[in-house]
Amino acid sequence: MALAFRNLTISPGAPVARWPTEAVQIALERGDLDDWRRIVGELKRDPWGRTARQVEEVLSYSRPYGIAEAIETVLAWIRADVEAGEREQVAADVRGAIAMSGLSRADFASRIGTSASRLSTYATGKVTPSATLFLRIRRLADLLGQR
Repeated sequence: MALAFRNLTISPGAPVARWPTEAVQIALERGDLDDWRRIVGELKRDPWGRTARQVEEVLSYSRPYGIAEAIETVLAWIRADVEAGEREQVAADVRGAIAMSGLSRADFASRIGTSASRLSTYATGKVTPSATLFLRIRRLADLLGQR
C-alpha cells in the first residue's frame, strides 16, 4: 500500500528533507521498506540535520514496532561513521601541518605547547585536539610554511 499523508499539504513523493515532522511520523509508523530507505538516505546526507532531529523527536514519543530500534541503530551507525571520517580528516590535517612546517615532531609539539607523545596521538587520530590547539597547529604550519 502506498504511503499517504492525510491532512498534510505535502506529497509523500516530495523530498524527505521537506517533510514536516508529522509526515516523518506517518512514514515511520505506516510506511514500508521503500519509505524507510528514503528516510535513511536523508539521514546519510545530513546526519544531524532537520530530518535527523525529526526522527529523534518522533521516536521519543512513538515507538513503531520493528522500525524504531532499527532506525535509531542506523542513525547511530551513520553518525559514528561520519565522526570517524572527521577524526581522520583532523589527523590528516595535523600530519600535513607537521610536514609543511619542516620541524621535527618534538620541535613542532614544543612550539604549540604540547608534548611530542601528545602530538603523536593527534597525528594518528587516537585523540582529537581541542579547537584552540588545532588553530595553533594550523597557525604554526602556515607561519613556517610561508618561509
